[in-house]
Order: sequence, then structure tokens, then C-alpha cells
Amino acid sequence: MPFCCAYNSPVNTSLFELFKIGIGPSSSHTVGPMRAALRFAQSLDKTGRLSEISRITVDLYGSLALTGLGHGTDRAILLGLAGEAPDTVDPAVIDAELAAIRSTGTLYLLDREPIPFTETEHLHFCRNQMYPDPRRPTHPNGMRFSAFLTDGSILAEEVFYSIGGGFILSADEFETQQSTKGASTRPVPYPFSSGAELLSTAAAHHLTIADLLLANETSLISDAAIRRPPLSEEVLHASAEDQVKAGILAIWKTMQDSTERGLATEGILPGGLNVRRRAPRLACRLETGSSSDPLAPMDWVTVYAMAVNEENAAGGRVVTAPTNGAAGVIPAIAHYYTRFIDGANEDGILRYFLTAAAIGILYKENASISGAEVGCQGEVGVACSMAAGGLVAALSGTNEQIEHAAEIAMEHNLGMTCDPIGGLVQIPCIERNGMGAVKAINAARMSIHETGGHKLSLDQVIATMYQTGMDMQSRYKETSLAGLALNIIEC
Repeated sequence: MPFCCAYNSPVNTSLFELFKIGIGPSSSHTVGPMRAALRFAQSLDKTGRLSEISRITVDLYGSLALTGLGHGTDRAILLGLAGEAPDTVDPAVIDAELAAIRSTGTLYLLDREPIPFTETEHLHFCRNQMYPDPRRPTHPNGMRFSAFLTDGSILAEEVFYSIGGGFILSADEFETQQSTKGASTRPVPYPFSSGAELLSTAAAHHLTIADLLLANETSLISDAAIRRPPLSEEVLHASAEDQVKAGILAIWKTMQDSTERGLATEGILPGGLNVRRRAPRLACRLETGSSSDPLAPMDWVTVYAMAVNEENAAGGRVVTAPTNGAAGVIPAIAHYYTRFIDGANEDGILRYFLTAAAIGILYKENASISGAEVGCQGEVGVACSMAAGGLVAALSGTNEQIEHAAEIAMEHNLGMTCDPIGGLVQIPCIERNGMGAVKAINAARMSIHETGGHKLSLDQVIATMYQTGMDMQSRYKETSLAGLALNIIEC
């Protein structure tokens, strides 16, 4: 029997939800919790009783409890309650803002209403409990927020799940999604729920995958629920298609900025492992080395990927692609295309991101992009698959070659565990992005040179990835209870 995926109907995830501007080090453990804390605070504000709240408690479960400190979950919760959002918070002021809360024991809800907040009393890491409520459909990244009035009664309580890539769902939303299998709520001209349907729909309408997704994104331009990068007034008065393209280029610009910071910044990464930033030194060696080395472009790909993930590990500004832990793969391949491919142009970059997003949507809606749910195959593995297919599109490959490249890339990431040492997105995560980027190029080249078709479909490998993740022991899924995270003690 074929494996059954998690969700089987399109929910029409937007490219701009897959590629989100945020801060490091983790999309599921930093970006998601910050968004959940902000959403809870905003919901309290809507009650009109924000000034009556005497205290708030937050309980973290599962992977959030086990690796949350290393991933900055505590920092994210405080910032979200204080009114900060991951895509707008200034990384340069975060430390000062957190220091003020911790030194005074006072947190200003939405930067307005003061409440007492000390982490030992109000933020609980429930390391011995996996889920907030095991009787309901649940996810290993769970958190419970509770707001109390002065008489001790509860004003509001809500459970959220950070389901990967910075996406969050309330417990009710999560249960509804499970029961309805993600029924579509966004009308788009070319919906697709599988790789096979993506190919057949594109063929029926004589479209490339990039053109198909561009049409879908254009139709979603008025959806206020989708947060896109800020655009100039001039662009906002342009056509919907031009707005989508400008948003993609803004995402690419943010990735370029992350890469540049990673290549320019030296020093030791925070967290206690004393991991030194390596990208600046490696880049310097490549700049001064022999230009005749045929593998130099691959070395640059590795450096680009590591630069972004070192910036992520330091809590800097990055783009989830589709997660923070895998944020280096997509920009590394985009840099490879623009720097080393003759004839590279802006249209190729747009094809790259649109096609990569279409592939990422298939994983998001039919499996998982959460390391806590399916291991790193759902993060770096998915990013590798997205980048491979996207690169084929940038090189003007066929839709069938794109699907083949995405399949090859994931096929050779199956079973990859998520066991970050110390719960930090550093070892093996930084190097793993470099390896994933190199694999993406190899997969793209294999598919372009292949003319005889292939045995496995992308849909089959996505189903296999999800089933493999479900079979994987939880201690290998972002808990730091096994693998490298445990054996480093013996080294």
C-alpha cells in the first residue's frame, strides 16, 4: 500500500508564508512562539481588559521545552508579549529590551500595560510532558498561554502549536485542520494538491510551474492575512503581478543582506558551544585562492549557505526557506545562479523562487516542514528539494525535469535526524546547509541530463519522507536527547 500523507487537500499556502522575513535562530522555536505570544496579547487587547490583567503564565511542552533555551524560545515569548513581531523587530535592540524586562521584573504588554514577569515564576519549561493535551490532535511544539485577573480568575487561556517554518495554529485550528484534512479556503486559478496534479494542471494550461504559481499568487494579492514584505507606494499602485514580483525580489534582497552580514561578521556564536564563525575566513581564502580550481563554485555555495546560517545562529535577520534551520540553502543556490551561470537574469531568479515555493507548498501541505515532527529531512531536506527544482526552472528546464530534481534531492535526505547539540542551531545545522546546497546542484544537474524518465515520483518521496518521520523515534526529532546532541559528551 502507498504511504498516506498528513494532509491531502490544498490549503493554498502562499509563497510569502513559506518565505517569511524573521529572526534567528529557529522558525519553529523562535519565530513561531513570538507570533503566538503576540497573537495572544493582541487577543487580550480585543477584550478591552488589558489593564486588568495581573499576570500571564506560559507553559512550553515537547520540543519547545527540551530545546527552547538553546533556540531562544524564552526570548521570543517575552518579545511577543511585549508587542514585537519577528518580521519587524530590530535585532540590534533585542538584548536591551530583554535586559530591561529581566532586570525590572516587569513586562509591558503590547508595550503599554505593565505586568510582573519573572521567567522562573511565569515561564515554565515542562520537560516531562510532551503535549499540552494528549487527548486532542496535537503537535510536539506546543505552548499554553494563561492570563489572570487580580482576583486570581482566568481571563483567557489558549494553546498554540508551532508547526514548522514559523507557522502557528491554535489548538482549535489545528484540530479543525486535522478533521477537514486542510480543505482549501483560498480560491486560486490553478489549485494543486500533489506533484502529479501540479504537472497535469500546468500541462493542460500550457504553463510552466513558475507561471502557474505566479498566477495563484497574483490572485491572492488582496488577501490581508498574508504578510508580504513592505513595498513602495509606486509598486503598490502597479499591477498585482508586478507587486508579487516586487515582493519576491524583496525577499531575495533580504537573503542577500543576510549573506553579506554573514560573510563580513567574525567572532564566536552565542550559546556556550564557542563555535567560531567560519564563513568570513573561508570566503577570504576563496577570494585569494586560485581561480582555476574547477570546484571553486561549489566551495562558494557552501560558504554562502554557512554565512546565512551563522547569521541565523546569532539571532540575526534571515528568511525562513522554508525554515530558519534550513535558511541557507535557498539563498546559496540563488547566489550560485547569479554568480556562476552565464546569462543569469532577474527573470531566472523569479522562476527560481516561484518554482521552489511550489515544491515547498507540496511538502508543507502533504507532509511537514517541522524538525520536531519529522526530523531534519523536513527542514534541510525540503530546502534541498525546493532549491533543486528551483534551479532547474532558473535554467529553463522542463516541468518534468523540475519534478525529477526535487524528487532526487529529497530521496537522498530521507531519514535525516534533527539532533542539535545543546539545542542550538549550530552543530550540525550550519554545515548541513552547505551540504544540502551542494546536493541541490547535483540533483538539478542529474535531472537535466536525464532523458529516460524516472521510477519514483515526487509525491511518492514526499509520502515516504512523512512516514519516515512518523517512524523516527522522538529523541531524534529536535529534542537533543540522542545522536550528536548526546554523544558529544563522550568526545
